[in-house]
Amino acid sequence: MAKATKKQALGRGLSALLKDPDNDIRSAQDRHADKVVGNILEIELSSIEMNPFQPRSNFNEENLRELATSIKELGVIQPITVRKTGFNQYQLVSGERRIRASKLAGLTHVPAYVRIANDQESLEMALVENIQRQDLDPIEIALSYQRLIDEIQLTQEQLSERVGKKRSTITNYLRLLKLDPIIQTGMRDGFLSMGHGRAIINIEDRKSQLAIYERILSQNLSVRQTETLVRNFHENKDAQKASAHTTPEFVQKATPTFNDFFKTKVKIQLSKDGKGKILIPFDSEEDFKRLKKIIKGEA
Repeated sequence: MAKATKKQALGRGLSALLKDPDNDIRSAQDRHADKVVGNILEIELSSIEMNPFQPRSNFNEENLRELATSIKELGVIQPITVRKTGFNQYQLVSGERRIRASKLAGLTHVPAYVRIANDQESLEMALVENIQRQDLDPIEIALSYQRLIDEIQLTQEQLSERVGKKRSTITNYLRLLKLDPIIQTGMRDGFLSMGHGRAIINIEDRKSQLAIYERILSQNLSVRQTETLVRNFHENKDAQKASAHTTPEFVQKATPTFNDFFKTKVKIQLSKDGKGKILIPFDSEEDFKRLKKIIKGEA
């Protein structure tokens, strides 16, 4: 405990170096750079700008207030990370949640690790550190992975090494970005889990995706139930394709006539020997009586 207190005091002393124009540190080779870079310093909140590369976009206000209360009593336990951008100017690399809570708590200074990095390095640090340390939602993680691939020019294999995740895990997150934007929003808002998203993504058609999504919400389906629903969707689709290929032309031509006559979707089943069945569905007792009248010629 005494060791931690000594380190914080040292940080406050070193912070004075950063306000001295004659000792402005711009690179790791500058005088006193070794005393500043990598150490915990007390940095003014007013001199820290937010990180444009921040992957997190949703901050729960209640959780922020709880953290602010904790900070008032205990201080900022885990230092933020910043990069030096100019004289007494810094850009946040990781720790935006702690910054926001510190402002709510009325702090003017926060403990920070100081780093020197260019924009690309800052982007990579911000994304990787936030992925590792923050409880991001699945879509935020997927977007962070995609940005690392696009802007840092990493392959999935290289990304796997950088973030310490299996390549298959990264692939599963990236596939979520193929979901309809409405479903992605539902995941970000907590209406769906990643398991739900992984099940739905097996359906390519966006309209069908949304139909499944609506059923999940209205029926409060579990991930396993969603997987079953998607599996049945594919089985029915395959059956429809097979039926379209094997149904004789005379049946295909006559089916619309049956549908029009009974005012419902009639299903015609054929066996290999040429025999078949005409199935007429009904929704209720009243609907059944309606069909009966039609067959008897009373309608």
